Amino acid sequence: MGKRSSILAVLTVAAVLATPTAASATAGLSVAGVSSGSSASGTDAFSFQGMNLKIPAGWKVHRNGNSVVVVTGKCKRPEPFAPNCQGFWVFGAKAITKVPVGGGFITYTGKEQFHPFSGVVPCPFNAKTSWFPGEKATSTGLHQVGRGHKAKYTAWPNQCVTNNGGRRTASFTQREWFLPSSKILVVDVWNTPGLSNVLKRATWS
Repeated sequence: MGKRSSILAVLTVAAVLATPTAASATAGLSVAGVSSGSSASGTDAFSFQGMNLKIPAGWKVHRNGNSVVVVTGKCKRPEPFAPNCQGFWVFGAKAITKVPVGGGFITYTGKEQFHPFSGVVPCPFNAKTSWFPGEKATSTGLHQVGRGHKAKYTAWPNQCVTNNGGRRTASFTQREWFLPSSKILVVDVWNTPGLSNVLKRATWS
């Protein structure tokens, strides 16, 4: 199995693990590894694998297994890579580490874009077009995620193309923050306003 095919197979498994549950959409969510609760300041406290974030009260947390979808706007189906769902995704160690594929184990490292690209994947903004991922990052670096923690930040160019000829209809950037020691990956394809600052102000427990 080629390197790119192996990575994409891993991401397919991660996406399957990310199907949301109805209970996770309720206020005051509290489940193993993830919790959130409202505060008087108009923000919610959201925790995941020791990373604690203060997010706007209007953002909704949907969690299943070792994956989280934080919905920040309109959303028809709160799942990673689902079309027409404004928000970002958080993946934990079990979703990206030592996933069994083809008789072996593959671990996400950030060297290739996080994308479950086995077959046609709808564009985030239009389910009638397809997601065409870029292979060369446009921006890389280290971004602070709370005191003492830095994430490997990568921005990947992507396109939306027609299904019957590959004509480009839109372009967008997938932003990734990968914390290799904590085994946490944050993915954003909607250019979520304020997300970078939310991560920068993270606390750890």
